[in-house]
Order: sequence, then C-alpha cells, then structure tokens
Amino acid sequence: MIEILLVDDHPSVMEGTKVLLEQEKDMFVKLANTPERALELVRMVHFDVMLIDMHMPGMNGIDLAKQILQIVPDAVMLIYTGFEVSNHYNLIMEAGMAGFVSKTSGKEQLVTAVRCALRGEVVLPLTLVKQLRRVTANGSERTSGGTEAQSITDKEYSILKEIARGKSNKEIAGTVIMSQRSLEYCLTNLFQKLNVKSRIEAALKAKQMGILSDSDFVQMG
Repeated sequence: MIEILLVDDHPSVMEGTKVLLEQEKDMFVKLANTPERALELVRMVHFDVMLIDMHMPGMNGIDLAKQILQIVPDAVMLIYTGFEVSNHYNLIMEAGMAGFVSKTSGKEQLVTAVRCALRGEVVLPLTLVKQLRRVTANGSERTSGGTEAQSITDKEYSILKEIARGKSNKEIAGTVIMSQRSLEYCLTNLFQKLNVKSRIEAALKAKQMGILSDSDFVQMG
C-alpha cells in the first residue's frame, strides 16, 4: 500500500483529492489541515509520498518541507498548488522537493505524479520546463513572463523575510551574514527581479506572488 500524506487547509480540496487517489487500490491518503498536524503525523507514521499545499496560514509549503526533512531526511514531497509555481522553482528544488502538482490536475495526472515521485523522478509542468529551457539556452534572455519569471535565491528569500519583519539593512546584513555593501548589491538585483523600487514594495510583491505568507509580516504590525 502506498501511504500518502496530503497537507492542505481547504477541506473540499483535501476530500476531493483523497477520493481521486484512493480510487487506486494501492493508495491510501492521510489528511493534515495544518502544518503543525503534518509534523505530528510525520513523526508518528511513515509516508511514501507527501503532497503539500504551497500557501497555508502560519507556514508556507517550502518551510514545512524543510522541517519535514529534518525529521525524515529521505522524504518524497511534491508541492500541491493552484498557483503559478515558476517563481518558486529554485526555492522548491533547494528545499529538497520532487516537483509540483497542480490542483487542477485530473485523476490520471495526479496518480502519475505520485508514481513518478515514488520512482525518484522529478515532476514538473511542461510549461515550466519550456521556460527553463529558454533561460538555459541564453542566460541573459528574458522569458515571456518578464522579470518575475526569474526565481529568487535562498539568500534573497531570507532577505525578504527579514524585510517583512521590519529589520534595517544593518540588522539584515548581520542575520544573513554579509556586509552591508553586499546586501545593498543583493537588494538591487532583487528589486530588478521583482520589478520594484523599494524594500517595502519588494516584501509586498513577494507576498502577492506567494513567496512570503501573512505570518512573515506579523512583527510589522
């Protein structure tokens, strides 16, 4: 039996996905409606594959994946999302995930994605693969998606989180371990990628794109 953990805060999505997957006689789906519940289950039960929602209250799917890997280093995880994922590609791959599955996928696509992940194959949307191929062919070339099509790095993600917490450049430089001059250079590149002109704009744009979640901004209020 293939044991699957589905982490999502939308009851209808969870139940619908569970029904689709369990039509396969060798699949059983366990549900977790919060990241905290998911971590509890991971500590108690072995799962062959985990489907993790990208956007959840309190913790995004990437941060949850990182925490799961600390508990189960060889966990097989897929981001399960209804949003555009190309902006998160680097972050998701660096977090040790096996790829993406769209919530609009039909049963066949969903089942195939799970079975591919089990075989150690990376699961990516064809549109994203084509986009990555264009960028690889010419590193300076922009894709049709414009500057937002470039994924941010792990370091830039850390910087955005600190900006969202209201930290000064000096504080951020200390946290991410770099000089203020290097930080300013990183911010310039980040602003260009996000097509913004200020730190606050960058944080808000990152939230709009799903890179940051509401909880990242708690300390600003």
